[in-house]
Amino acid sequence: MPDLTQGLYGPDKIARFRKTGAWTDATIDQVFTDRVAERPDAVALVDPANNLELVGTAPRRLTWRELDDEVTALAARLLDAGIEPFDVIGVHMPNGIELVELYLAAWRIGAVVSPLAMQYREYEIVTMGVAADFAAMVTVPHFGDRETAAEALALAECLPNLKFVATLTAEPAAEPVDGAVAIVSAPAGAADRERVAAHDYVADPNHALTICWTSGTESAPKGVPRAHYDWLSFAWAGVDAPRLTGDDVLLNPFPMINMAAFVGKLLPWLHTGATLVQHQPFDASTFFGQIVAEKVTYTVAPPALLLMLLRNEELRSRLDLSSLSRVGSGSAPLQPVTVRGWQEEMGIAVINFFGSNEGIGLLSSPEDFPDPDDRARYFPRYGAPGITWASRVSEWITLKLVDQDTGEEITEPGRVGELHIDGPMVFAGYLNGEQLASPFDDEGFLRSGELFQIEGEHNQYLRYVDRAKDLIVRGGMNIAPAELEALISAHPAVAEVAVIGRPCEVMGERVHVVLSLQPESALELPELVSFLKQRQIASYKLPESLEVLPVLPRNPVGKLLKRDLRAALVP
Repeated sequence: MPDLTQGLYGPDKIARFRKTGAWTDATIDQVFTDRVAERPDAVALVDPANNLELVGTAPRRLTWRELDDEVTALAARLLDAGIEPFDVIGVHMPNGIELVELYLAAWRIGAVVSPLAMQYREYEIVTMGVAADFAAMVTVPHFGDRETAAEALALAECLPNLKFVATLTAEPAAEPVDGAVAIVSAPAGAADRERVAAHDYVADPNHALTICWTSGTESAPKGVPRAHYDWLSFAWAGVDAPRLTGDDVLLNPFPMINMAAFVGKLLPWLHTGATLVQHQPFDASTFFGQIVAEKVTYTVAPPALLLMLLRNEELRSRLDLSSLSRVGSGSAPLQPVTVRGWQEEMGIAVINFFGSNEGIGLLSSPEDFPDPDDRARYFPRYGAPGITWASRVSEWITLKLVDQDTGEEITEPGRVGELHIDGPMVFAGYLNGEQLASPFDDEGFLRSGELFQIEGEHNQYLRYVDRAKDLIVRGGMNIAPAELEALISAHPAVAEVAVIGRPCEVMGERVHVVLSLQPESALELPELVSFLKQRQIASYKLPESLEVLPVLPRNPVGKLLKRDLRAALVP
């Protein structure tokens, strides 16, 4: 485990990006405190409308002043429980007011949060908790029909330096969870304020804030540590593309666990002082009801949902989207018909995002791409000679395309190359990265693993071609085939296995397993799913189709030919 007390970035990088203005002395707690001072009585944060059925407490709404008061009280409770600066807190909570309060409280006292998707179970939580050396875990007593606190307590013995497991709720739980520290959100008292004020932590923008997780294509999850410096600069992309202001109402349906929600909603909310409305897991009727009830002006949605709404005129006729002026989308290629249809038929601009936890940040806004077809097809080629872009992040980013065979930089249109990127939002490296291949090239650029080519009259655009890796993206959640392949290979009937994504109009992709069997063995999908459930993996990773072949296709040197398996898929 690296020493997080030393800061994430070296002096040369800090000096370089402070000179450009991308990095400043700002810390997230100071940004939050500034918003509280500017807008104390404005509504800051709103719970999911279906909060009662999700976690058992009625939805709340807090002003900036009320939020700050509860954050101070929660910071005092964390200190009382033994949390110290740079301790890593595993956070297994759904979107809601308490989740945001926990993040802000932890950062106020110098702790690091490691968000965990609610779908994660024993396999993922233990793997990540050991890698990040969790000092504590905070969850909810239950989430739907899952007893999440009891599950966390059962894992405690697997996390050697865990101090405690806590539940965080808006009201005292009807049945407290035996063995868990029960924390209830409440206004701060004088003693809480004194407790936090006496805490001797002094925030530094180079201190770690989060360890998020990206599966990539490796067999184990990879931790992505980030500091105030890179998060706050990265977030300006989420402010500039939709031109957010304090008058906006933001609806966040993305799990608040990684770049998509942090850059798309949480940090732009802090930068601007807008109202943030929480939502999760995605429920269409609740989502559209929140747009109406809260007069939402900006939200995000996957491409499949946008296309479905565009095609379903009868459904659209029953929805009031009149407050909505723009929508962000990404995680899968956008179709021009979708972006044009939303703009011309519904009067709503779709913003095209392309990002990653490691630091890719490309965005196609209506200002830069007034033609919706161009906005769907292309991203800005930052640094193209003679071209300027609307977002301030364009001045901070350097990118290049590299031929994967020759290593040559590509500067002409029509050639496919891997995107390499450098800038203030590029991360410092993976957690325990000395055990992994470096994600950077010889010049320090992040090798994205994503393929693009140059296009446009002035070579000013990048067109996305494909993923260089085999990552499956199901409903916006990344699934590493190698991880599943390792688990499936443990089944006694399996001789060899390949996991690929089956295209799906609704989810983007679904998990498809192709395998060959041991002699005199048989295996069907229900048995395989049951086998994987016994390994306590997240439900979204479970296979949804299975194909059995005599042997899997390989090239002359024995490399598995997944492209042949994809080509053979029956729609």
